[in-house]
Parts: sequence; C-alpha cells; structure tokens
Amino acid sequence: MKKTNAARILDRLKIHYELIEYVVDESDLSAIHLAETAGIPIIQVYKTLVLEGDKNGYIVCIIPGGEEIDLKKAAIASSNKKVAMLKLKELEPLTGYIRGGCSPLGMKKPFPVFIDESAFNHALIYISAGVRGMQLRLSPTDLLIACNAKKGAIT
Repeated sequence: MKKTNAARILDRLKIHYELIEYVVDESDLSAIHLAETAGIPIIQVYKTLVLEGDKNGYIVCIIPGGEEIDLKKAAIASSNKKVAMLKLKELEPLTGYIRGGCSPLGMKKPFPVFIDESAFNHALIYISAGVRGMQLRLSPTDLLIACNAKKGAIT
C-alpha cells in the first residue's frame, strides 16, 4: 500500500493511524457509498469540504459523511458573516486534491480547519488519505492536533 502525503505527515508527527483501501466507483464518490463499499459505519466516515468565507478566506470543514454542512454555523465558527462551498473546478488548483480524495492534511497551503464536534463521540474516525480509494483511520483528537484544527458545531 503506497503512502500518501497525508500519511507521511502523520508519520512525521508520530501519530498512529491505519490506511484503509477500498474500491472506487467513479460514478458515486459519496461518503455513503464509500462506507458501504469499505464496510465502514457511515457515522465514523468524515468528509473534507473546502469553503470560502467573506472575511477570512478559505476554510476546511470536516463533517460526518452522511450529513450536510450548515453554512451559517460554519460561518459563525470561522468568524465570517457568510461562507460558500468552493467551486469544484477550484478545488485541485487550491488544495492539490480532487473531489473524492481531498484530505485536510497536506494541502498546498495551510487553511483554518474546523472539525464537527460529533467526531469526538467516536474513538476512531475515517478521513480521506488524499487519494480516491484510500482512507485514514485515526482518533479525532489526533486529527485535531495534526491539522491544528478547532472543534465546532458545523452540521
């Protein structure tokens, strides 16, 4: 199994994780499909979203895979008046990642990261390892440290 930049960052920080591979269906990149394919409980799968705030620029939000982000809550958490989802065509040039393989670790530039508080109800969660077909399983507290993130009610 080939290590990703996100995994190498965790190695450098001496944070324990596991790499989990799954078969990708290019026609369905949803977290729900990923959970079904990989045999992972959807409540432990978290997706990475990139948004743009009207005051503070880009932010990264990590939310439950089966839920939608609450833009008002994300704006409040990030000290913006409003936030909007990043346009898909802007994702790769900004972060270095593509849809379905966007990790909060190892983006081209560091952005403020917000992890939905629900993640801390689980001992372990799954996030993208930075490529389609691979997830990282780690503790949400370790992810908080690795991303220099903040907890927030963003769903």
